[in-house]
Amino acid sequence: MIDPAQVRSLVPEVLGVLVRRGADFASAEDAVQEALLRAVDTWDDDPPRNPRAWLITVAWRRFLDATRAESARRRREDVAAAAPPAGDVSVADDSLWLHFLCAHPRLTRASAVALTLRAVGGLTTAQIATAFLVPEATMAQRISRAKRQLVDERLDRPGDLATVLDVLYLVFNEGYSGEVDLADEAIRLTRPLAAATDDPEVAGLLALMLLHHARRATRTDHRGRLVPLVDQDRGRWDQALVVEGVEGLQAALARDRLGPFQAQAAIAALHADAPSVDETDWVQIVEWYDELVRLTDSPVVRLNRAVAVGEADGPRAGLAALAELDADLPRHRAVAAHLHERAGDLARAADLYAAAARTAPTAGERDHLIRRAASLRRC
Repeated sequence: MIDPAQVRSLVPEVLGVLVRRGADFASAEDAVQEALLRAVDTWDDDPPRNPRAWLITVAWRRFLDATRAESARRRREDVAAAAPPAGDVSVADDSLWLHFLCAHPRLTRASAVALTLRAVGGLTTAQIATAFLVPEATMAQRISRAKRQLVDERLDRPGDLATVLDVLYLVFNEGYSGEVDLADEAIRLTRPLAAATDDPEVAGLLALMLLHHARRATRTDHRGRLVPLVDQDRGRWDQALVVEGVEGLQAALARDRLGPFQAQAAIAALHADAPSVDETDWVQIVEWYDELVRLTDSPVVRLNRAVAVGEADGPRAGLAALAELDADLPRHRAVAAHLHERAGDLARAADLYAAAARTAPTAGERDHLIRRAASLRRC
C-alpha cells in the first residue's frame, strides 16, 4: 500500500533535481505533481525499487514532453544532456532552497503558505483548498499566480530564514481541517530544516510546535468545544512530544542567540512542566514575556503578558498592565473578562465575555465566550 506521507517527503528532492537540470520552477512543479498522480495510480500494483529515482525519471519526462513543442526544446534537451546525475544532488540543500523560494518576499503570506504546502509539502491543490476552506479553483489560481511571480527566480539566490520560519508557523497555526492535518505537516516540514541548519531559531520553532502539539488532544471536548488551559487534562498531554520539544529548546538556548521562537517555546515548556495552572511558574513566564517584548515589541505579546502578570501578581496587576494597551486589540476584551473574573467582578466579566464573543475570530472561540458569559450570569 502506498504511503502518502512517504511520497510527499520526496517532493523537495525531485523538484530540486528538475530545477538544477534547467527546468523553470513552475514547469518543474507541474511535472512533479503529474508524476505524483501517476505514482498514486501505479505504485500499489507495481511499487518501484527506488521511489525517488522513479519520480525523478517520470517528472523529467513529463517536463520534456511539455516543452518539446516550444521553441526552447533544443535548449532544454541540451541542459538535460549536461545535467549531473540525480544521486549527486544534496537533498538537504534542495529542501532549504525550496523553502526559501516559496517564502520569497515577492509573494503574499497566503501565497507563500500555499506554495510551500504544494512544492515542499507535496500536497495537492484540492488538499490545500480543503485545509483552508476555499474552493479548489481559488487555490489553483493562487498557486499559479505565485509560480508566475517566481519564473525568473533562481534557486541559488540567498533567502530570508526568518520569512521561511514565519511561513511554517502560519501553516502550523492553521491546525486541522479536512483530510490534511496542517499542524502535522508543518512539523514534518520543519524537522529537515532544523536538521540542515544550525540556526537556534529553527530549533526553537520546532520545539514550540512540538510543545503546542503535545496538548492538542485536550484542547477540545467530545463535542468539539474549546477547553481552556486551566481545564485541560494534563495527563493526556503527549509526553514524548514534550520531552522532544524541551530537549530541542535546551539545545537551542545553549547557543546563546535568543530569538522570538525560542522565547515562545520557553513559555510553552513552563506550561508543559507544571502539574497544574496554580503550580505554574508564572513569575518566570512573565520574565520570558519581557524578553519577547524586547525582541518584538508586539502588542499581542504585551496582551499575553498581561494575562501572565495577572497570574503572577494578581488580577489587579494584570488589569493595570492591560490598561496600557489599545482596547481595540484582538482578544483585548476576552483578556479583560478573564482578569475581571479572577478579581471577583463577575457582572463586568460577563459583559466583557459577551462583547468579546461578538468579535471572536472563530466559531469555537465565540461559542466558548458565550458559554462563559452565560455561566457567570447564572452565578
